[in-house]
Amino acid sequence: MLPEIYVIRHGQTEWNASGRWQGSYDSPLTERGQSQALALGGLLAAEGIATTHRLLCSPQGRARRTAELIAKAAGFPAPMEDARLREIDVGRWTGRTRAEILAEAPHTEELDWLELYTHAPGGESFEALWERVGAVLESLTGPTVLVTHGITSRFLRTRAMGWGPDRMEELPGGQGVAHRIAAGQHEELAP
Repeated sequence: MLPEIYVIRHGQTEWNASGRWQGSYDSPLTERGQSQALALGGLLAAEGIATTHRLLCSPQGRARRTAELIAKAAGFPAPMEDARLREIDVGRWTGRTRAEILAEAPHTEELDWLELYTHAPGGESFEALWERVGAVLESLTGPTVLVTHGITSRFLRTRAMGWGPDRMEELPGGQGVAHRIAAGQHEELAP
């Protein structure tokens, strides 16, 4: 049985605000992103889990900074990094907007937003990401807060629910919220 987890996407970044795909690249948190992280820290402090849950984060700067702000606001020890929590690599589309991607690959116009990731030249496959997040979940030994990225968060939560990848779009996304999964139930928490 999977221990209780909270899954959090990093706060808004400059590239999120301008609609650019980040993938393995990093973009700093905006003021809004920093505020989101601090508010989530307050939410987790109110949950009273700073002494019962570990705090793990992606080593990518935007997630690491979000985790540091959460730790400060909630009273967690410094977050520990886990490279398996990094965002899906979008290859040659890193740093591009949807319009720029369409100009290069007009055949992708008919794809939904999630399916588009499977067409990124030189990007990471969904199969590889599915295995990576599975390894994270299997390694958990107790309740944990995981600070990660948008697509990685969806994969983590879908797998934690015991669902297949075909159900990923059933779970909400977004920044500035925490997703708690306990006993097979998913709950979105907002500050």
